[in-house]
Amino acid sequence: MDDRWQYLALMAGCLAVTLPLELFPGVRVYRRLRTLALVLLPVVAVFVVWDLVGIARDHWSYNPRFVTGIELGPMPLEELVFFVVIPICTVLTYEAVGSVLRIARSARDRGRRAGA
Repeated sequence: MDDRWQYLALMAGCLAVTLPLELFPGVRVYRRLRTLALVLLPVVAVFVVWDLVGIARDHWSYNPRFVTGIELGPMPLEELVFFVVIPICTVLTYEAVGSVLRIARSARDRGRRAGA
């Protein structure tokens, strides 16, 4: 693989690994786009500002070998993609864990009632 696609490939991999979590009972992250957007907007806004300040102050930069060269101002496209993808993966994981815990609690409670 051409090195300049590595960052985007990693983001695609993160989405691919967490996508099946959408199939867990009660997990509807992608089906609640308005809620997802409301979760993403403040996160993306804060971290874009953070990155832009860091770039402007020369606190960090991006190795051109590992990014496509598409830039949004001084920030590579991949960084914005990161700020969207990682929170989506986090919300999917959080919702899936919650789903599993609800199912486990329900099964435990049924078992207690049956044994009582």
